[in-house]
Amino acid sequence: MNFNFKEIVTATMVLFAVIDILGSIPIIISLRKKVGHIQSEKAALVAIGIMVAFLFVGESILNLIGIDINSFAVAGAFVIFFLALEMILGIPLFRDDEPKTASVVPIAFPLIAGAGTMTSILSLRAEFHVENIIVAIVVNMAFVYLVLKSSKKIEKLLGPNGLEVIRKVFGVILLAIAVKLFAANINELMGR
Repeated sequence: MNFNFKEIVTATMVLFAVIDILGSIPIIISLRKKVGHIQSEKAALVAIGIMVAFLFVGESILNLIGIDINSFAVAGAFVIFFLALEMILGIPLFRDDEPKTASVVPIAFPLIAGAGTMTSILSLRAEFHVENIIVAIVVNMAFVYLVLKSSKKIEKLLGPNGLEVIRKVFGVILLAIAVKLFAANINELMGR
């Protein structure tokens, strides 16, 4: 076992920035309004499962089906882009025929364990020991769970106007992340 506090802290901060659960609060609240209830435990556990599985077999799976990491990241950028447009313009783009829960799709995937997170995990794997990345994933998912669990309290605290402002601001930030993810990876794809 190669546990290293510095690696754990660095990986935790990288994943925290990419997952950006605080920025996703408006999306979580609007999804909760659509479906009525979000199973916080299920969302966090599914996201942990996806991320840990991707840590071990992600690159192999992508190679097996002939998709490189850059293509995967560009596809993820489109998903993030449309979520951002939904937040900014108030136009519902994500539709599901009477969804019973939003815990797995779109919260666990692609909101928490999306293309940005997966790409970051593969990048971290090249630099850090696997056990440190797993600890970083678990720490982040504990925080995600707390945010999901207290989304009603956060909604009451902010009020409808506060939520709307935060929704628009984070929509623009999410849009910028999508553009950055797209630009960074499309250059790699076009350079071939």
